[in-house]
Parts: sequence; C-alpha cells; structure tokens
Amino acid sequence: MSRKRLAVLISGRGSNLQALIDAARAQDYPAEIALVVSNLANAPGLGLAEGAGIETEVIDHRAFGKGAAGKEAFEAALAAAVDARRIDYLCLAGFMRLLSAAFVGRFDGRILNIHPSLLPAFKGLNVHEAMLAAGVKVAGCTVHFVTAGMDEGPIIGQAAVAVLPNDTADALAQRILAEEHKLYPTCVKLLCEGRARLEGGRVIFETVSGAGPPLHNPRA
Repeated sequence: MSRKRLAVLISGRGSNLQALIDAARAQDYPAEIALVVSNLANAPGLGLAEGAGIETEVIDHRAFGKGAAGKEAFEAALAAAVDARRIDYLCLAGFMRLLSAAFVGRFDGRILNIHPSLLPAFKGLNVHEAMLAAGVKVAGCTVHFVTAGMDEGPIIGQAAVAVLPNDTADALAQRILAEEHKLYPTCVKLLCEGRARLEGGRVIFETVSGAGPPLHNPRA
C-alpha cells in the first residue's frame, strides 16, 4: 500500500505535529507528512518540521487583509499549497484559524482536527477551565472530521482521562495532551489503512478485522 500524503496545519508549538512525525518514522505507518503549513512565521512547530526534513510553508493570514475577501484569498493560497503537493489528508494541529464552509467543502472528508475535550461537549477555547468549572469527572480529547461548524463533524476517535479532585487547568491539560499524542496518530492510521472511512456523514469502521473507534478508558 502506498503511503498517504499528509499536510499538517499549525499555528504554534506543534506538539501534535511531533507526535505525527514520530509515528510516520515507522516504516509500516501508512502515511507520510509531505508538508507543514503555518499561518504564523514564528510558530515553533516549523522548526520541528524542518528538523525532521519536512517541507514547510508560511502563509500568513494577515498578509491578505481583513474581512471576507482577505479570508478567501488566504484560503485560496492554502488550497493551492495543498493541491501542489498532492495531499490526501489535512491534519489540523493547533491551527488557530476557522476555515470557511467553502474551503471545507473543497476538501470534504479530508480534513481532520484534534480537540481537547470529549466532543460535542466544551467546544471552542479555554476548555480545560470550562470543564473544571462545570465539575465534570471525565475529560479527554476527540479526533474528528472538520465540517463548517466549529469543533463539529463526525467523530473518528476519543480518549478519556479522569478529572482529579485537586486538578488545575494546566495539570488537566497536560494529561489530556499526552492522550492526544497517542490518539491522533492512531486515527490517522485507521483512515489511511482504509479501516475507517467517512460515509453518509458517519465514520464507518471495518469490523471484520476487529477495528473499532479508538476509545481509551478513563484514567488519571
């Protein structure tokens, strides 16, 4: 099986990018990272990609101006970069830009995101603080296909962690992040091996081979 080509989109440190880089080093991993794109030139994750010999590109959204026209121009440049590298899947990894419905539609079923909560609960930002304020006992992370709505779309996999009595937002975030680094490569692997697919707005898993949705038991 030929390896699928990934583009990873980042805006910051790139810890989930590093997890994907590490996974893709295995010869039997079904995907390779062909491109890393950042909308910020100073994103530390660019250095991780360059150190791994991966092609990088900076497409600064601010250079295209504000408003709908600027967003459209930015996304056109992003789409051109992806198309030029014959990318199979786009993996959002701390990419802090909301993509338009037009962009998502252009790459329908090919954009993945990881979010630090058990969706559909706690969308958006500052989710760790929100979870603690709500008093939840189980937190976690979700990998899902991207749709036009923020932090929506068919769920590929989830990982859960227990919320401890004296948790801080930072402590909880670190434990969830450790699960993110395992879950994202696992979900990408399932898709690229054809053991999971998007069909009729749902993720379908190949049960013959024993594959199922990644779901880890709650733990501290």
